[in-house]
Amino acid sequence: MSVAGRTILITGAGSGIGRAWAEAFAAEGARVVAADIDEARLADLPEDILTVPTDVADAEQVSRMIEFAVSETCRLDVLFNNAGLGYDHSVEDSPPGAFEAHVAVHLFGCMNGMRCAIPHMRRQGHGRIVNTISRNAEFAQPGTSAYGAAKAAMWTLSRVAAKELEGSGILVNMLIPGPTNTGIWGRDMPQMQGPEATVPTARMLATLPDDGPTGKVFWDEREYPMFEVALHPPAR
Repeated sequence: MSVAGRTILITGAGSGIGRAWAEAFAAEGARVVAADIDEARLADLPEDILTVPTDVADAEQVSRMIEFAVSETCRLDVLFNNAGLGYDHSVEDSPPGAFEAHVAVHLFGCMNGMRCAIPHMRRQGHGRIVNTISRNAEFAQPGTSAYGAAKAAMWTLSRVAAKELEGSGILVNMLIPGPTNTGIWGRDMPQMQGPEATVPTARMLATLPDDGPTGKVFWDEREYPMFEVALHPPAR
């Protein structure tokens, strides 16, 4: 379960969950590369963390991000596709382009990251990809159409990638943080867990053995049966 010596690239690492992972893994001896669209937040990370400003919705920027990580550390062991933002519009009142831009950050950002990272991991014969999803994909929460749709699509994308990579030494899994007090929803929610509570599950997925699970969803270090509860709620 040690991340020491591994190169770990985390998107959305300027704040919230991504920042908690970056700081924790760096403190444990990993070579951490932090990516975020917010350069000011990256500049505030500890000095031993490498930083690369990146808009994950831009495929060219993601390619440069991956090449930076590999050129600086000579390998890429773990990729966390974690960048994200909140969404609070009804379907009928969603501003033109807002839905598309939101999906681009979550879904296209995940796709861009995997597409660029997989060739490097194939050459190594080893890699771990962890994509942050959400139970919003399962439940019809008003105002979260773009967020839920993107996370549901990431679930399918991750499962397909895992199947395509069987036998390569690359595992693709998903992480549900659970209700966490981060800034993506634009308000402080102190009743929720802090971002640091998600570190154990992230560490577990980053350090899975070669015969570990792939194409699965994990929450609080346990596999989570995505969509089963929503489609088959327990009888009352």
